[in-house]
Amino acid sequence: MVQAQWVAERAGLQRFRTEQPPYSILNRGLEREVLPMAQEYGMGVMVWGPFGQGLLTGRVRKGGENDLKRTQFSRHLTDERRIDVVEQLIPLAEEAGLPMTHLAMAFAVAHPGVTAALLGPRTMEHLDDLLVGVDVELSDDIIDRIDEIVPPGTDVTALDQEYKPPALLDTALRRRPAGLRSAT
Repeated sequence: MVQAQWVAERAGLQRFRTEQPPYSILNRGLEREVLPMAQEYGMGVMVWGPFGQGLLTGRVRKGGENDLKRTQFSRHLTDERRIDVVEQLIPLAEEAGLPMTHLAMAFAVAHPGVTAALLGPRTMEHLDDLLVGVDVELSDDIIDRIDEIVPPGTDVTALDQEYKPPALLDTALRRRPAGLRSAT
């Protein structure tokens, strides 16, 4: 993204204005570089996935039944480490007097580098619930406690890094040619 900004400036072109990465309590890796860079360049960041593929709705519980039909098809919804984190967040949401959906959404938009969170409600009932929670603002104490559960800049599991950009898949893009790898 920095390179794209530089090229646009150098060529006298319009620069990129927004980025659209996944971001949730479970997927905080972009706090390390993407959000600070976007803030530095005045870019908007419209995050998607603030409900962690459905886990942060509170509808999937450890050892319990759930009503998400896609659970059997998605390892995101059955990963024990992710479910353990949700189990720690549920009492926190209850203490704050919030449904999990409102906690998750309020967390996503609390970061100063996030411009908006994109939602994908499946039903009108889901949309109505989300609209009730758009004005929820988390206290510093609640955000600090979320930070204790999932430290800033981290993803809960490798599943939260499912997208693999070409720079990670193609070894030629992340290794110098043999014979050119030494520091001298």
